Amino acid sequence: MQHKPTDLITLGKITSVYGVRGWVKIFSHTDPMDQILDYERWFIERDGEKRWVNVDRGKSHGKGMIAHIQGVDDREGAEALAGFEIKIERGMLPELEDGDYYWWQLEGLTVETVDGVNLGRVHHMMSAGKANDVMVVHSERPDDSQQERLLPYIWDEVVKSIDLDRELITVDWDPEF
Repeated sequence: MQHKPTDLITLGKITSVYGVRGWVKIFSHTDPMDQILDYERWFIERDGEKRWVNVDRGKSHGKGMIAHIQGVDDREGAEALAGFEIKIERGMLPELEDGDYYWWQLEGLTVETVDGVNLGRVHHMMSAGKANDVMVVHSERPDDSQQERLLPYIWDEVVKSIDLDRELITVDWDPEF
C-alpha cells in the first residue's frame, strides 16, 4: 500500500536491540509513552527503506519501552531494525476532545499576536518535561536569516485561540521578545 507522507504520523523510533530474542528498544513520542503499544501495526522507515511490521508484545522497561516485532526472533534481526522511525496512519489516532490538538496539527500554522503581528509559523513542538510544551516558531528576518522564538504552549495565558480552518494560532506575546 502506497502512502503519502501526510497520511503517516511519526510516533517514535526503534533505537537499539534488547536481549537476544528479537526485542528492540523504542523511543516513544506518545503521551503516555506506552500508548505507542496501542498500535499493533507500525509502518517503519529508514533511509528510503519502508515496510509494515506487526508488534506482538511490548512493555515499559526502566525509563523506556521495549517491543517484539513479529517474525524477528534473534539479535541480528532486531539489530537490523535500529534507526527505523515508527509511524502509523493518521486515521488510526483517537479522536480528541474539543480544544485538544495533536502536535502535527499545530506544526505549520501561522502565529499572530492578539494585535495582529505575525510572529512566523510553528516549525515544531517540543516537550519541556514536566513543564509546559513549547512552540518553536520560525520567521524570516529582513536579511533573509531565520529568527526562532520559543513560545510556551500555555492555554489562556499565552495561547488565546487556535483556528485550524484559518491555520492560525493567536497568542498574547510581545513581538520584541
